[in-house]
Amino acid sequence: MTPDHRLLDLIVCPVCKGPLQPHRDADNRLVELQCAADRLGFPLRDGIPVMLEHEARSLDAADEIAAAPD
Repeated sequence: MTPDHRLLDLIVCPVCKGPLQPHRDADNRLVELQCAADRLGFPLRDGIPVMLEHEARSLDAADEIAAAPD
């Protein structure tokens, strides 16, 4: 189950209120929403974004390069 793309356009980072970029796994499934400004990745559980700062993972440089658009 994936969230509606219209919902993803409305969701912002709860920390800085900046835009979030979708991050997909090797099977092209949406797994988290990433904030480049705060270097945080917010997970999706059962297709629902978990927008809690304490649930977010810290992104390292390799994650940011992988998430950068081509």
